[in-house]
Amino acid sequence: MTHGLTLLGATGSIGASTLDVVARHPDRYRLHALSAHRASPELLALCLRHGPRYAVLSGLSEDPALRRRFTDAGCRTELLFGAAALEQVVSDPGCDVVMAAIVGAAGLAPTLAAARARKRLLLANKEALVMAGPLFMSAIRASGAVLLPIDSEHNAVFQCLPQLGGRPEVGAVRRILLTASGGPFRAAPFESLAGVTPEQACAHPNWVMGRKISVDSATMMNKGLEVIEARWLFDLPAERIEVLIHAQSIIHSLVEYIDGSVIAQLSNPDMRVPIAHALGFPERIDSGAARLDLAAIGALSFERPDAQRFPCLELAYAALRAGGTAPAVLNAANEVAVAAFLERRLRYTAIPQVIEDALARAATVAADSLDAVLEADQRARRAAVACVERLFGRAA
Repeated sequence: MTHGLTLLGATGSIGASTLDVVARHPDRYRLHALSAHRASPELLALCLRHGPRYAVLSGLSEDPALRRRFTDAGCRTELLFGAAALEQVVSDPGCDVVMAAIVGAAGLAPTLAAARARKRLLLANKEALVMAGPLFMSAIRASGAVLLPIDSEHNAVFQCLPQLGGRPEVGAVRRILLTASGGPFRAAPFESLAGVTPEQACAHPNWVMGRKISVDSATMMNKGLEVIEARWLFDLPAERIEVLIHAQSIIHSLVEYIDGSVIAQLSNPDMRVPIAHALGFPERIDSGAARLDLAAIGALSFERPDAQRFPCLELAYAALRAGGTAPAVLNAANEVAVAAFLERRLRYTAIPQVIEDALARAATVAADSLDAVLEADQRARRAAVACVERLFGRAA
C-alpha cells in the first residue's frame, strides 16, 4: 500500500533529500503535492520528474500564463496558487503524510492545518513549534496526529527515547544534550567576526543547507530555536535541555537517564538519515547515506558553547523562559536580521543586537491563538526592520 505524501518546501535542501529517499521506495509513497514559494521553473522540473497530483506556488496569485507554461511543457499536475492552497493540499483526503519543510514563519499555518487534519506529520519546520508550541502541541493531542521530528538533533533524541503508544517517553530522562557543530566561526578570532561576509557564513563545514539556516548555524540561533522546539516536542523545561558543541557532526544528540546511562544516535551528517527514519517509522528503510566509519574518523570532540561568541543562543533561552509570544518575537526578529545580513545591510555581529532590541520592545502575551502569534510576529518584524535601518544608517 502506498501513502500520499505532500512535500511543503520541495525546492529546498530538505525537499531534495526527501525526494531522493522517496524515489528509493516507490512501493511506500506516491507524491500527492509539491510546493514552492515562487520558484516556478524549479517546481515545474520536479513535477515533470515526479508527477504529483498537485503543485502549489504559495507566494504567487493566480497566473494564467504560468498555468499555460506548465501545460505546454506536458505537465499533468494541477497547479494551485496562494498560501491558502497549502492548507488545502495538506487537508485533502488523498494526503496521508506531510513533510513540513517550509523555512520560517511562512510554514506555520499549513503545518498547523496538517496537525489539525490528523496527518502523519514529519516536522522540519521548527518555527511551528518555536512560534506556537503550546497551540501546536494542543492540536496534535486533540487530533491524534502522529508527529515525527526531522531536524537531525530532535530525530536523534526521538530515536534514543522509548516509545509509549507511538509517543516518546521522557519519565526517566535527566536531560537532553543537543549537539551543534559550532559553524564556520567556532575557532575564528573573535575580533574577525565583525567583518564576516554572507559567503563565509553560508559555508558550513559539515552540512549542505539553505542560506538562512546556514547563517543561523553560524550564530547558533539555529540551536537556540532547536532548544525551544525540544521543549515542546519532549515536554522538558529549559534547564533540562543543554547544548554541546561537537565539531564533527557525527553524534546528533544524546539523552542522559536518571541511572547515569547516556544514549546517543550517530550517523554521517546527511539529512536523508532522519528523513528515512521518519518515512519508515517504526520500520527502518534505506536512506542512501554513506555508512559510518568510526575508525576513519578517529576521534570525537566536545566543548561548551562560548556565550560571548554565540549570544543568540542565550537570547533563545531567555525567550523560552519568558514564554508566551516571546519565542515568536525572537524568531521574527532573527528572520529580519538574517535577511538584512544576507543583503549586506547589517553586520554579522549586529544580528543579535536586532533580536535583543525586538525582545526588549515586545509586550509578551499568551500564545493561545494563531492570531495572537501572527500579530506578535508582525509587530516584531516592524521593530526589527526599524532597528536594522537605525544600525544601517549609522554604518553608512
